[in-house]
Amino acid sequence: MSKTLGIIAGEGKYPILTAKGAAEEGWQVVVACVKGNASESDFKPYAKVTNTLRIGQLSKCIEYFKQNGVTHAIMAGRVKHINIFSLMPDMRMAKVLATLRDKRAESLLKAAIAEFKKDDIEVLSSFSFLKNCTVKAGILTTRKPNEEENTNIYLGLKVARTLADLDVGLTVVLSDKAVLAVEAMEGTDECIKRGGEIYKAAKSKEKKPLVIVKVARPKQDDRFDLPVIGKGTIKTMIKAGANTLAIEANKTIILNLEDVIALADKNNISIIAL
Repeated sequence: MSKTLGIIAGEGKYPILTAKGAAEEGWQVVVACVKGNASESDFKPYAKVTNTLRIGQLSKCIEYFKQNGVTHAIMAGRVKHINIFSLMPDMRMAKVLATLRDKRAESLLKAAIAEFKKDDIEVLSSFSFLKNCTVKAGILTTRKPNEEENTNIYLGLKVARTLADLDVGLTVVLSDKAVLAVEAMEGTDECIKRGGEIYKAAKSKEKKPLVIVKVARPKQDDRFDLPVIGKGTIKTMIKAGANTLAIEANKTIILNLEDVIALADKNNISIIAL
């Protein structure tokens, strides 16, 4: 009997690589693209069927998966948290929202997972088909962080882990032992851009290193919203003038690792996994 995986697909290559990995392991793949975030055409080589649904169509998504024999599902790819302000929930989603104390990502996604479970659809770890996309602790690039950058990294870890524990955001931008920007609903790239703008506006004669720190939640549920790094992250760092990226080992997905490291090396950016 063939296994059927449902993918709830957000932005980027992450859900596409998940679909590819699942298909290569013999799963039949059914994709639900979140409208405005993922394109059905990207999944055609790997999926037996695709559909596009609005965020908030919980009943329609579950019914679509059940009609296509889905027994397991994965949430992959970023859906901007700010979309909750334009959310038009169906009746089932509205009932879920009415039970929540807040609308943090963790609260929303855990409640959605519980609804899938009621219909015998098990939501799997987001790592399930991307086992080679995490890294062990160590310096990944040619250039090592210098002493000044390390000082900012450890301050950034302290701040970022506090934010992550509160489910506010995962990313912090620092320079000269000062926090320039923290991530909230806007996402990592926008946080880095904002920090870069503040950094470039500083009229200091000596430019201090600009450091990016991205962490996982202290009690990260690996079924959703994992920290993800890709070439786009490095390109945003280059535009911002950032020198160093610190991530958490074994907890951060790095898409196209070799390309990410090559781009970082080319631009003298240091990447360290802690």
